[in-house]
Formats: sequence, structure tokens, C-alpha cells
Amino acid sequence: MKACITLSSQKGTLRDYLLLLLFTGLRRQEAAHLKWTQVDLKAKTLTIISLKNNQDHTLPLSDYIFEILNRRKQYMINEYVFHGEGAGGYIVEPRKQMAKVTNVSGIQFTCHDIRRTFLTIAESLDISAYAVKRLANHKMNHDITSGYIITDVERLRKPMQQITDYIVSKLTLYDDGRLQR
Repeated sequence: MKACITLSSQKGTLRDYLLLLLFTGLRRQEAAHLKWTQVDLKAKTLTIISLKNNQDHTLPLSDYIFEILNRRKQYMINEYVFHGEGAGGYIVEPRKQMAKVTNVSGIQFTCHDIRRTFLTIAESLDISAYAVKRLANHKMNHDITSGYIITDVERLRKPMQQITDYIVSKLTLYDDGRLQR
């Protein structure tokens, strides 16, 4: 059985949310709370206002994520990229949709499993440990060398695209933008 994920219309909010997690390694709440003011489509970046380690975190957008966000912008309903019907206006918990993916794929997972997958793929592609930590917004405590390395968003663009290309290579894309597993 082949699983299809349609990539059009505003009805794909939760699907696009899960894809953003997979293609960026963001934490569940970082993506759920993402506001349009944090997305710069011109510079192809997004900035997470980090509550986890008290540092804002800017990531480059791969081509695939840029297309998803560019399309989502057309269906903007409120200030959140992934609007929800709860009081906050953003996605709270996509359990129902994740259960549907589990039904189709036979693979049970959590949002944190998606993050682990992103980081495992990054490491398997021999992306430097420092770049992987930066992509994950992990602090580099007690690592003297990391204090000497200057990284900016552009240094992360190539690894981000490399991870995206790998993930996309494992999928079949239909002409109309749907993913086939």
C-alpha cells in the first residue's frame, strides 16, 4: 500500500506542520508557535524565539520548506503559520493526524521522533557535529572549540539543503506536489 500526502490547500495545515518538523528538526512547540513575523521568505530563513536555551535561532529554509511556507502564506488566517482552532490560535496537539499517518504507514511516532530522525539523517550525511548542533539549537557547553567557530545562517544553508535532498530522494513526488511513500 502506498501512502499519499496531498500538498495543496489550507486543509494541509497539520500535514505541513509535520513536514516542517521533519525537514527542519524543530521542536514541536517551536513549530506550533511559529508566527509569520518570524519567517522571512525573501531571505529564506525562519527565526525561532527560543524558550529552551534563551537564544533566538535562525535557520535557512531549504527549497522544499520554502515552497511549503510560500504556499501556506497564501492561506494565512492569523499570525501563526500553522493556525489552529484552540484559544491560542495555533496548533496544540496533532494526535489525530499523527494517528492517521500511523494507520497508513504502520509506524508509530512522536514529534520528538521526527526531530531525532532529522538529526540522525544529518549525522549520517557526515555533516559536522558543530553544524548539527547549530541546526538543532543545542548549546555547546564545555566545548572550548565551539567558542572559536563563527557560524551564521548561510553556513547552515548547504547542510540544510543536503538533509532535505536526502529526505526527498527517499520519497516519490507526484507532478501535482503530492508525496508518495
